[in-house]
Amino acid sequence: MQANVWQFEQAGASLVKQVREFSEPKAGRIVVRNYAIGINPVDWKFIDDNPRDWEKGHIPGVDGAGVVVAVGEGVDKSLLGKRVAYHHSLGENGSFADHSEVYASRVMVVPESVDFALAAALPCPMLTAWQAFSKVPVRKGADVLVSGMGAVNKLLAQMLSQAGFNVHVISGSFSQEQADEMGVKAIHRGKPEGQTFYALFDANGPDYAASLVPLLEANGHVVSILGRIEVPVDAPFTRTISYHEIALGALHDYGDLSQWQRLVKDGEALLEQVAAQTLVVEIPNVFEFDNLNNALQFSKEDKRKAVVAVS
Repeated sequence: MQANVWQFEQAGASLVKQVREFSEPKAGRIVVRNYAIGINPVDWKFIDDNPRDWEKGHIPGVDGAGVVVAVGEGVDKSLLGKRVAYHHSLGENGSFADHSEVYASRVMVVPESVDFALAAALPCPMLTAWQAFSKVPVRKGADVLVSGMGAVNKLLAQMLSQAGFNVHVISGSFSQEQADEMGVKAIHRGKPEGQTFYALFDANGPDYAASLVPLLEANGHVVSILGRIEVPVDAPFTRTISYHEIALGALHDYGDLSQWQRLVKDGEALLEQVAAQTLVVEIPNVFEFDNLNNALQFSKEDKRKAVVAVS
């Protein structure tokens, strides 16, 4: 089998398109014929800086969607022909190809009414949002604060609202129309004053998240989606804030089979919500496979979701 791939050359350089021989999948794995590839900020950040020390020839990419065309030893053959979406490890050859080998236990079956472009746009932001949501015990009617209204937190805000939280967001551009659509109670253009929150969810970075911690009530929660707060803000035996760290990619290295099974099951339920249009998802910008480098640049400069269609 041959595969068209986009491979890493060196930190900061454009990817190079190549044709490679593709072997049969290893035990416990499958080959997905990708019909769409999701572009995420983590992709261009790792291509620019290479923190995982990728060698020349590594295939980047974590998100993809397509059809299962081969299964390895120990994999149920009923997966063949299934429409799936997946999030893959940054440490292995990834989704920037027309065929990708991934773990059979880490793919989500995609409803027929969800097209591949939309499905490929979802795994990283949707599963990250779900992990963030799952960190905090549900308390209906509690006020929560969400900051950094990108793809992850737009999904997270809806999950929180559907669970019965009163959702407040900090954003300079989030509109009232979006708030109404996503169940957001209040938009703040800066840090709220005169109010405390049960939990806050931040996707701006640990310094900004730490600056919001004083807004939490005693026994509150701070969920850091873009880097953890290393040093607690409060002294011991005071407000006893719970600090939570989110890193979806780390589950590939440290999670076990049961954790992945739960995450995949939850992810499939969320995809059913997307199909039922009870979870609002922004339509991604679509690029052709030959223009994958342009899609990366678009994601980096425009800060909007991009996917790559694979014909």
